[in-house]
Parts: sequence; C-alpha cells; structure tokens
Amino acid sequence: MFTSIAALFVGVGLLIWGADRFVDGAASIAKNLRIPPMVIGLTIVSIGTSLPEMIVSAMAALDGNRDLGIGNVLGSNIANIGLVLGITAIITPMAVTSMTLRRELPILFLVTFLAFALMSDGKLEIQDGIILIIALVLFLTWITMIGLRDRHDPLVEEFTGSIPESMSMGRSVMWFVIGLILLMVSSRMVVWGAVEIAHYLGVSDLVIGLTIVAIGTSLPELVASVASAVKGEADMALGNVIGSNIFNLLAVLAMPALISPGHFAAPALLRDFPIMLAFTVALFLFSFGLKKEGGTLGRFEASLLTTGFGAYLYLLYLQS
Repeated sequence: MFTSIAALFVGVGLLIWGADRFVDGAASIAKNLRIPPMVIGLTIVSIGTSLPEMIVSAMAALDGNRDLGIGNVLGSNIANIGLVLGITAIITPMAVTSMTLRRELPILFLVTFLAFALMSDGKLEIQDGIILIIALVLFLTWITMIGLRDRHDPLVEEFTGSIPESMSMGRSVMWFVIGLILLMVSSRMVVWGAVEIAHYLGVSDLVIGLTIVAIGTSLPELVASVASAVKGEADMALGNVIGSNIFNLLAVLAMPALISPGHFAAPALLRDFPIMLAFTVALFLFSFGLKKEGGTLGRFEASLLTTGFGAYLYLLYLQS
C-alpha cells in the first residue's frame, strides 16, 4: 500500500513537471522554426493545460482501465470549478468582464452537452472519439480567429504570455525529449498506483479517477489560477479553468474512446456527469451574471462551490 501511494504521488509530481518541460521544449522548437507566437500559444501551450490528464487517460486506456480515464475527466472538471475556482475566488473575488470569457462559457456549456450526448448510450466508441477530436480542432480554429481579431484579449494574452523564453534548438529538443520520457514514465506510475490503491481499498477505478487522480492533475490549474487572481488578472484565472475543462471534455475524453472503446461504469453517467453539469451551470450563472456588465464570482459564490465539492466527495465516500 505504501509503495502504491508513493508511486501515485511521486508520479503526479513528475507528471506535472514533465508536462511543463514538454510544453516548453515543444513551444521553443516551434519558435525556432519561426511559427508565430500566437499560434504557438493557442495550440501547444493551450493544449498543455490538459496534458497530464490526457497522458494519464491514454495510459489507463492502454491498460484497459477506461473507467479511470473517464473518472479523471469528470473529476478534474468538477475539481477545477468546485476546488480551484472556489479557493481562488475565496482568496480574491473575481469580476467577469472579458468578452472572450463570455463567449467561451457558452462554448463550455455546448461541449458539456456534446460529451453527454456521446456518453448517453453507456459507452464510448471510436466514432465518438473522432467527433470529439473534430470538435477540438474547430474550437482551436475558433479561438485562433479571436486572437487574430484581438491580440490584446485577456484569454489570448494568457496563452501567448505563457510561451517560454527562447532556447537553442538543441536545448529545446533536449527538454522536449526529457519531458516526453517523464510523461510516459510518470503516467505509468500514476495509473499503476491508482489501480493498486483502488484494489486495496475495495473501490472502483472510477472512484479513484474521480478523486485522487483528478485532484492531483488539477493542481497546476489551482496554482496558476491563484497566482493570476492575486495579480488581479481574474479573466486569466477563470479562462485557465474554462479552457482546461473544454480540453478535458474534448481531448482527454477522446483518449479512452479511441484507444479502448467500449462500455464504462454506469455511475459515471448517472451520478458524476450530472454533478459536473450542475457545477458547470453554477459557474455559468455566477460568471455570466444577470447584469449586462457581467457577473461576479465573490466569496459567497465561491463558498457555495467549495461546499458543493466537499459534499460531492462525501457522497463518493458514502457510496464507496
């Protein structure tokens, strides 16, 4: 049991660090190839926000544990809203004014319903994965068009501002390879440790994916969101979470569908997806607001989100 826990937590740490190195190397290689910074930011850097979840879900699917991968997606989205945004807004209340976020929130809503429609038959198949990848490409195209029209939009600046400093091609390739190796090794550690813990505790892979793995892979969003909010960049903090949730539902959910298609555990659709939808609706209402100038994610709303997240974890405990 100790070895499994150590493998899980060390694996999560290496996974997060390796993802950063991989993205830095890939982005720097693209810069050396003279690819425009905005394109790098809106593709490589933006996808990097969900890279840990993608790799874990892919590895879990390769091992035939699609429930762990699906649980990671749903649990990460719930944690991003209930835990990450909740804690961030308690520290620093956020007023939502960016037009991009007011456009992207409805997109998150639509993507959530798309995922529900694909999962409603109780299984994820290869064609479902293809639909999710096509939707991801359309989303990246849409957000790039926004960037071309308004390079100073907070959401665009969030991704383009995260591009690493220039490195030589040799150094860029080195970090790219190191990051890739770390992603492969650490994700294997996370999946192995999570499955072993699940078997030891007598709970399902789905529950472990919804809790320990999901919270662990959501830590980068928590750190980035708190840092942005403290700097007074509320739009970037909120945009980080919304963008991550969209990528989780499109890119990460596509992994088990493409690699290990088939039926998944019924509670994922009957219990966890409706709860994720409820958190998304709450975020939509709090952030979009009823006033024309936008909504506010204050301490009261944030307390509701964190309380809801705690209640969700308690529900999982009772049912497990």
